[in-house]
Amino acid sequence: MAELRKRGLVTAVVCSNAFLKLGQTQAKIFGVPDLPMLVIQHPLGGLDLESVRGRADVATPQLAKLIQEHTH
Repeated sequence: MAELRKRGLVTAVVCSNAFLKLGQTQAKIFGVPDLPMLVIQHPLGGLDLESVRGRADVATPQLAKLIQEHTH
């Protein structure tokens, strides 16, 4: 993801709130401190399909906003 971001592509990482700080730290380490994080509620693993859809419903508007910001 970091390499794609460095090449100028619109990128983001889906990250649960429990791992947000770790994700931000890793982004800095890999040289992309501005890497957007699409934050969802923790956990994601072990959820039923309906709960996963709920997480996607939270991440999707964040992604749409990010794309919109980079196309204008």
